[in-house]
Amino acid sequence: MKNDNDNSESTSETESPEIFPIDREHREERTEWELWNLLTLAAHHVFMRLAWIFKTETVIMPAFLDVIAGAGWIRGCLPVFNRISQSIAPVLASASLRNMPCKVRMMKQTTMLMAFLFGCLSFLCLNLGREEMDWFPAVFLIIYAMFFAATGVNQLSFNTLQGKLIRPHRRGRLMSIAGMAGSLVAMVGAYFLLTAWLAIPEGRGFSWIFGFTSLCFVLASAILWIVHEPTDEQGTSESHPGKLFRNVWRTLREHRSMQRVAFAAMLFICTLLLFPHYQWLGREVLGAGPTDLMMWVIVQNLSVGIFSWITGYYGDRYGYRIVIRVEMFAMAFVPMVAIGLSEILTPETRGWYTLTFLLLGLTPVTMKTMFNYVLELVEEEHHPHFLSTLNVCMAAPLFFAPLVGYLIDWNYRLIFLIIAAIVFTAGLLTFRMDEPRQHLNSHS
Repeated sequence: MKNDNDNSESTSETESPEIFPIDREHREERTEWELWNLLTLAAHHVFMRLAWIFKTETVIMPAFLDVIAGAGWIRGCLPVFNRISQSIAPVLASASLRNMPCKVRMMKQTTMLMAFLFGCLSFLCLNLGREEMDWFPAVFLIIYAMFFAATGVNQLSFNTLQGKLIRPHRRGRLMSIAGMAGSLVAMVGAYFLLTAWLAIPEGRGFSWIFGFTSLCFVLASAILWIVHEPTDEQGTSESHPGKLFRNVWRTLREHRSMQRVAFAAMLFICTLLLFPHYQWLGREVLGAGPTDLMMWVIVQNLSVGIFSWITGYYGDRYGYRIVIRVEMFAMAFVPMVAIGLSEILTPETRGWYTLTFLLLGLTPVTMKTMFNYVLELVEEEHHPHFLSTLNVCMAAPLFFAPLVGYLIDWNYRLIFLIIAAIVFTAGLLTFRMDEPRQHLNSHS
């Protein structure tokens, strides 16, 4: 791994980041409160993970959409609304976040908005099976898009805040602690609650599921009140939407290191095109039921915790480029594993299909790793813009999600293998990425 760092290409001096490009007094304050903030942000993440397991994108949300709709192309819309909303909203919010003296304020607001939206969804689910709700799929997709717009800004503010409060070589520690603790708590919650709620007839159990999700988001927002964040000066960055998107294009054109990670991320994110269809494959081909869905959710969240711990440790120690490379090559094999298991397993032995969801836990971890990588490319003041730029790049391939959903109904084996080849190509592109940790070490 050491050789991997040594062989990296050097970036220009203008691209070399500093660890804390702030005055000495603020630097000492942030260092003094770093452990407190690290543990507080980890606790926030635990409640976010607990909320998220009850709306897992690979299992719960596609299963819910199958209840209220059913067609493959509609299921294929989920990645589009998910990623597009997460990408456009952060760009529009990046200047406002950069101007805010306290970044945690935007985290509180967006977390509460996420709670409100799932509260609305929970209320609507009370009437499932009691009356005709032909309008519900359209309303659900609107709420879903609004939720992920809030999620995108929430993640932008979280990554910006950790870039401000946590030094680069400790961000992996935050990812490790938050990932493992969050996954363990989420697994316990899912084990005791999820199966019973999924078994409630006609989908009315989703009202309990989404209501609990809303409550967890409220708790996640509440814990942010104890974050200790030094106040910055009020910024003056222009927030006109046209200028913000032009800045995204200019950054990709002029910043070589960002250009390379963005291209690799665009190909990698194609793995999300298959997310709604893994549970469909298990249910349609292997006859999986509610108990299987619960087990898939638990195993996937367990793997998120384990992979977060491993990648956080190695990211802190060796830099994130080599970690991203290993993650992408591993993710390239997931579609092939899913297809292979669906071919050789029977309904009686379908428990082994859970291995697919064990590997899928690496997907959100890889995305967090890429965000941590980008935080090291530039100075703190540019973090919101560069993070939102990466989000935009991740959105582009997901416009093809409805088409992929349609083609999966035609030949799912071929589509799964094509996606696997694309993600493998993303892994190859990491050999062209720079390793910013070298510059961090030289400036520390």
